[in-house]
Amino acid sequence: MKKIAILSGKGGVGKSSIAASLAVMLARNKKIIAVDCDVDASNLALVLGLKADAFESWQPVQTSEKAALIPEKCTHCGKCKSVCNFGAITWDEKKGEPIFNELLCEGCGACQLVCDADAIELKKVENAKVGFGRTKYGFYIVSGQLNMGEAGSGKIVSVVKEQAYELAKKEGVEIALIDSAAGIGCPVIASVRDADYGIVVTEPTPPAFSDMKRALSVLDHFGIKYGIVINRYDINKELTEKMEKFANAHDIPVLEKIVYDKKFVDALVNLTPIVTYDKKYEKIFSNILAKVIDHL
Repeated sequence: MKKIAILSGKGGVGKSSIAASLAVMLARNKKIIAVDCDVDASNLALVLGLKADAFESWQPVQTSEKAALIPEKCTHCGKCKSVCNFGAITWDEKKGEPIFNELLCEGCGACQLVCDADAIELKKVENAKVGFGRTKYGFYIVSGQLNMGEAGSGKIVSVVKEQAYELAKKEGVEIALIDSAAGIGCPVIASVRDADYGIVVTEPTPPAFSDMKRALSVLDHFGIKYGIVINRYDINKELTEKMEKFANAHDIPVLEKIVYDKKFVDALVNLTPIVTYDKKYEKIFSNILAKVIDHL
């Protein structure tokens, strides 16, 4: 099974919208699975018209830990408070013991390491859920959702991918289309590290250009081949030319340039990929896929 990762660096450039249309077009000729790895704000299923309550299954996930005090063992030394870099441990002056704030605790374990009395334990917490459902386009999508106030996005992405690959094996999937989160942090690294090809979506704005370069550096680190898609290229043609010159200078394929079109917004409002909302975009996305398949 080949894995195609879609990333952007900067958020809001149309990555998930483009991912949805690529999935629909790819599914016409290939057995695919879509994997939404933006667990902090998963929306790929919505773009494909599949709401969360229509998923076939949701399972709780425990990938995070929280520090908890064992009061009878505590010697009230205060070491735990002194090493907490997240402000999750305060001091109860009346009782003379630490107070642990679950919402601020990152589960790093530093407090446990310095506690000579073994008075601190790390407890597993349910910090997300992972589910899957079949879209009306005939392919499955696997998605994860981080619970409010919880951490551990990167680990959850790994669980999402594991479950997606298990389902893909059962379904005889040929290609996994992975929609990563914005940025270049842990969730993105977990999303793209085993990809066979990366599609980097950008737009002609200074922040997007800068973040595109950072996203490319992540793919370079893992030795992944890639190409770029310049979305809304006509909003700043001068900067688009600079981006194309940058791509040519670094032998980066420009897979496609897509115009700014309000129909993309209309399509999103109607929970429909642009390729099914307006048929004229089928050729554009077919061209992108033809180039990607050729690189694969």
